[in-house]
Amino acid sequence: MFEWIRFVLGTGLLCIGAVTFLLEIFGVFKFKYVLNRMHVAAMGDTLGIGASLAGLMILFGFRFVTLKLALVLVFLWCASPVSSHLISRLEYTVDEDLEKFCEMKLQNKER
Repeated sequence: MFEWIRFVLGTGLLCIGAVTFLLEIFGVFKFKYVLNRMHVAAMGDTLGIGASLAGLMILFGFRFVTLKLALVLVFLWCASPVSSHLISRLEYTVDEDLEKFCEMKLQNKER
């Protein structure tokens, strides 16, 4: 009985991860501005990878592979937001026409 619960929970999380990745792909192609696309990609990756790896950890059970998957999950949860932030800061400093795409006042930016 426990195996079936583990199987259903693990495959459910894998399906949630797959649906998240599909929605992420749709969002990346839907939005026109690079910061919007990058936000969708970063959030989708974080949620999709988290759900997929959690599903795999549940399916594998308590083994050494589960520890490896948990370490990969922690690394990706730390690295993905940081890399997205650095890329968005680069876009902010390089883009000349940022006002046209964003609804914010630019402060302390020298042109």
